[in-house]
Amino acid sequence: MYDPSMRILTVLELLQARESVTGAELARRLEVSPRTVQRYVTRLQDLGIPVEGRRGVGGAYRLKPGFRLPPLMFTGEEALALALGLRALKQLGLHTLTPAAEGASAKLTRSLPAPLREDMHALEAAVQLDASPWVVSTDAALLATLLRAVRGAQVVEFAYTSLTGRASRRRANVYRVMHLDGRWYAVGLCQLRQELRSFRLDRVRDLAVLDETFTPPATFDALALARASLPARPRHDISVWLACPPEALQGRLTTWHTDITAEAGGTRVRCQREELEWFASFLLALPCPVRVDSPPALLDTLRAMAERGRALLASQESG
Repeated sequence: MYDPSMRILTVLELLQARESVTGAELARRLEVSPRTVQRYVTRLQDLGIPVEGRRGVGGAYRLKPGFRLPPLMFTGEEALALALGLRALKQLGLHTLTPAAEGASAKLTRSLPAPLREDMHALEAAVQLDASPWVVSTDAALLATLLRAVRGAQVVEFAYTSLTGRASRRRANVYRVMHLDGRWYAVGLCQLRQELRSFRLDRVRDLAVLDETFTPPATFDALALARASLPARPRHDISVWLACPPEALQGRLTTWHTDITAEAGGTRVRCQREELEWFASFLLALPCPVRVDSPPALLDTLRAMAERGRALLASQESG
């Protein structure tokens, strides 16, 4: 026996497979009465599926000519999850997949019943995702190639540039590919070092998948390994006062690890940053007075930048 939802899906499957199906046959196949079949057909029509035909005893049903049902049907929550996932690709540094994401989003929208389609349009109009400057862009084609190597447990060879700028040629048994702290990593056994290592994909070039294979470990925690092997990057706690209203900073300052509040006729900005020079450059570009309260290292960075600026002007004037 079928449960009600499975019976409705069976009606849909039979209508897709046949040019037309009689109500009597549907009743026999589903072990229900012809009147119940009519209710199932009505339910499909309520879902936006164009079922045509006579509903009486002996009548036949068919899908509207030319109608092609998508291979998948989604609940509201599933459609929302897919839509948000497609929009979040840029936040993962996969900007080259934007055209593909737009196409997939359009296909998803077209495949949905009218009520869900309206929800999708509402999402497009209402949801904004901040493009964080801390996310490092990654080649989607390289990522796809690496994922195929992981699936086939094949050794990969590539050129790699370290954090210090040193170039080398590596072979690795990649067990996992992961996204961590705005960057993509390949994690596995480095054959050169004979150690477990993580490699940033934005530093990988000339990736080749070899015929050589390996046996991956039965269990492997890539996240724990990557966090342990990544170099520590201290963050500076910054507090500055700006002689401008908070709305004047819109579009100028990322909200990543940042608190922006009105204070004393201006704006208090509290944030955490790894690179003080980037934040110092932001302050110098503001057309308003600035007071740096912390950290002292930010003032040192501004002094160093001022010295470089004076040296540059002096060289230009002497030339």
